[in-house]
Amino acid sequence: MRRRRAAKTQIQPDPKYSSILVTKLINMVMRMGKKSIAERIVYSAFEILEKNTGKSALEIFKKALDNARPLLEVKPRRVGGATYQVPIEIRQDRGTIIALRWIRNFARTKKGRPMEEKLAQELLDAYKGEGAAIKKKDDTHKMAESNKAFAHYRW
Repeated sequence: MRRRRAAKTQIQPDPKYSSILVTKLINMVMRMGKKSIAERIVYSAFEILEKNTGKSALEIFKKALDNARPLLEVKPRRVGGATYQVPIEIRQDRGTIIALRWIRNFARTKKGRPMEEKLAQELLDAYKGEGAAIKKKDDTHKMAESNKAFAHYRW
């Protein structure tokens, strides 16, 4: 029998936008516990977004997250010696975390510019419905769609 579920820690909203989502992005970008540097990167990226688009950075960020958030994923299930990729629906909070992770990772893999600019560009691409994070979401959905035949193995 499994033990009790771990209690979720409450995340404090960030000081500038008082948004929990922005805090989660800051924590994602943070490396080696250097939160002040991560905050500077995220806030600079938001300023770049506001300067380039003329819209609220928070609005762009939320729309980009909604565009990049996956609804389905595949999980491997072993049934009788064979491993099937079984499509499952994702809870909204997990989808948000996955989208944040994708945006962060694809921003990091770009070369030749400061992290603020790369993050701003990735968020802008996701906002427009293009870019690497959106492609990853589409690929994940395609994989789930093509393995729909194994959905009955879900439990």
